[in-house]
Amino acid sequence: MTNTTKYITIFFLLSLIGCYSFTGGSVPSHLKTISIPIFDDRSGFGEPGLRENFTNRTIERFRKDNSLELTDERTSDSILECTIITVRDEPSVVEAGEAVSKRKITITIKAVFQDMKMKRAIFDKQLSNWGEYEPGGGYEQRQSAINNAIEKLTEDILLETVSGW
Repeated sequence: MTNTTKYITIFFLLSLIGCYSFTGGSVPSHLKTISIPIFDDRSGFGEPGLRENFTNRTIERFRKDNSLELTDERTSDSILECTIITVRDEPSVVEAGEAVSKRKITITIKAVFQDMKMKRAIFDKQLSNWGEYEPGGGYEQRQSAINNAIEKLTEDILLETVSGW
């Protein structure tokens, strides 16, 4: 193989590297706005304010991302509807003598993202994430675990919506 052939081969291979993307696509160009109505809570978990907190944090995540403008449901190009399906609070780490040293709160939701212009569902998925806490930490520790699970889920929802194409 001559030096010229080597250089051409290397140049060709390097040019191909720029053609490959590791991320998904972006939101279709015809979708400019999104509506996020208050989440439904069918979990039966009984956590006061869970659906409002989750909805508000999801809205804030989308607002910060700025890929889609948040608007009213009646005028929006797309709608993201989420339902909290289950919230489980269970032992995560059990030590000798069956003492629970960590608990895990797992939240599972159903997220449906709809294109209102094309009148079709873009995705309909279940997403799940979790947060851990120490059982002796009281209410604040438990709330922190719930907030961690919500934070992770809002990121999952955003990524699924704006780059899951």
